[in-house]
Amino acid sequence: MNAAAAAGTWKLGDLKVNRIGYGAMRLTGNGMMGNSDGTPIDREAAVDLLHSAFEQGVDHIDTAAFYFSPLRSANELINRALSSWHGDVVVVTKVGPARHPSGEWLGTVRPDQLRGQVEENLRQLGRDCLDVVNLRAAGSRTASIAEHFGALAELRDAGLIRHLGLSAVLPEHVAEAQAIAPVVCVQNSYGLDWRRADESGLVDLCGEQGIAFVPFFAVSGLRREAAAGQERDARVQLVARAHHATPAQVRLAWTLHRGPHVLAIPGTRNPAHLAENIAAGALRLTEEELALLAQPGEDTA
Repeated sequence: MNAAAAAGTWKLGDLKVNRIGYGAMRLTGNGMMGNSDGTPIDREAAVDLLHSAFEQGVDHIDTAAFYFSPLRSANELINRALSSWHGDVVVVTKVGPARHPSGEWLGTVRPDQLRGQVEENLRQLGRDCLDVVNLRAAGSRTASIAEHFGALAELRDAGLIRHLGLSAVLPEHVAEAQAIAPVVCVQNSYGLDWRRADESGLVDLCGEQGIAFVPFFAVSGLRREAAAGQERDARVQLVARAHHATPAQVRLAWTLHRGPHVLAIPGTRNPAHLAENIAAGALRLTEEELALLAQPGEDTA
């Protein structure tokens, strides 16, 4: 069994994937704001990192055309890695936010502009059809997404997209989208320190409807796109010591314990951290540990 298979599998529509995947955002720099102030990641090192992930069983990647820095594009790196890889890898991308080539964020595109974003992802990834496209909600989170999701459903019917998903949404958005076309995944910020998807019922709703729930910032938590810092939660430190694991592994394992429909897409540029993240799928927390982690956190700083 490959390492990524230890957490089990889930289906994105008809595409079966291991629950441990990889998020490509950090390939271009430290977060979506780019890497203009740092040394760009070496292209061959990035391709080698992706190949290492594939060799360890990662068979789905999260990306976006707006994941880029002045000299690197996540989609271009993924395209290069997949062109020299012979296994099947599901690529999940997202559309909605617009970004100028200079890096400036321009807001959300109109529904009639989504085709251009889909075609840009197709071009960058070197594909004729995108496996999964998530509509990322922006602006007022209470606004309707029907018009935008409907436009993507038309592109799915036209053969440019295989499956559709959502990102940064509320439960009512899922219901709105499901009335238009099937939703195979929902991607929201979620982790030990940020459980709004529990408070809204979104995690359980996805499980009830057979939709994959895919947390982002599951490891970084409230630090979001910031570089990983020292673990400050005493509960996480205690559980990590008990399992001879890293705090990041405990945080990933906790999200995976939320249900068989919960996936993980941790991102890193470090090969050792990549292996640790993938190994987190084999970490089994006890009921006592899960109860401990469910309590309010204790900051050791």
